[in-house]
Parts: sequence; structure tokens; C-alpha cells
Amino acid sequence: MKLYTAAWLSAALIITPAVALAAGKHSGGHDDGHAASAGSDDHHPEMAIGSPGKASNAARTIQVTMKETDSGAMIFEPASIEVKRGETVRFAITNGGVLEHEFVMDASPEIAEHKDLMQRFPEMIHEDPNAVRLEPGAAGEIVWNFTNTGSFEFACLIPGHYEMGMHGPLNVNES
Repeated sequence: MKLYTAAWLSAALIITPAVALAAGKHSGGHDDGHAASAGSDDHHPEMAIGSPGKASNAARTIQVTMKETDSGAMIFEPASIEVKRGETVRFAITNGGVLEHEFVMDASPEIAEHKDLMQRFPEMIHEDPNAVRLEPGAAGEIVWNFTNTGSFEFACLIPGHYEMGMHGPLNVNES
């Protein structure tokens, strides 16, 4: 019996870290802290959409609400976002719905990759500087410096939410 218990415990100790990593992290970095919320941009690599900004440099605040509609759709208000290259924006994000939602902004291929990972690992821990996950009624923020022009996307990647309409365009125009 002791040999069986020791073998089981050894196997559990070997497998547990691998399972925790698979469910909690991916190439998008879900393990490096919300530095954007803290106002530090010194240790995050730049993404196609830009990099975390400093709150003291925010030129404006965009209020974003995540919620469900009476018809069953899941939406962001506003439905689209326009910013200028070089602009630092504070996103004040509120979950006005009854379900948990997230706000993730990135280039469309990265959004698609993240969406696929969320389908496989729905309990993934979110700590990316370009994302915030909120319980119903909660509020959070992202401070972001948009360094490149282009067409990007914001979305909720909790399984099923994107398909229910929870995504929109984020355009970065020349300043």
C-alpha cells in the first residue's frame, strides 16, 4: 500500500505543474502582471498594437462597458474605437453585465490565436497588459500607448462571447 501511495504521489507531483502551465499561460504572456494598470511600461515588449503606457501620459480616457442585451447579444459600448498613433489612452472598463467578461485588444491574428487557446483552456489566468477580465459589476483599466497605425481588434475571448457579438474594430490612425 505504501508503494502504491508513493507512486501515486510522485505521479501527481510530476503532472500537476504541467497541467497548471497548460491551463494558465500561453505565448501571449498571461503571467506578467497588469503593468498597464500600474502605469509602468518599462518591462513589456512592444506589440503590433503598441505597448503599456504611463497613466500620467494619458491624453484621454475612453469609457468601455461590457454587457449582455435583452436579445441575448454580448456587446461593448462603444462598438468601435478610434485612436491616433502616438496617443496614450486610459481605458476605463466596466462590466455592466451579469456574466464575467474580458476586454482584450491586439492584432486580429493574435486575437484569433488567443480565442483558440481560450476554447481549449477557458480557466486561463489573465494578466496581460493589453487585457482585463472582470466579474459582473467590476471595473478595471488599461493604459496603452498606440505606437503603430493600422486596423486592430478588441474582443471578449471567454468561450462563446466572441460569437455572440463581443468584438469590435480598433483603428489607429496617423496623428
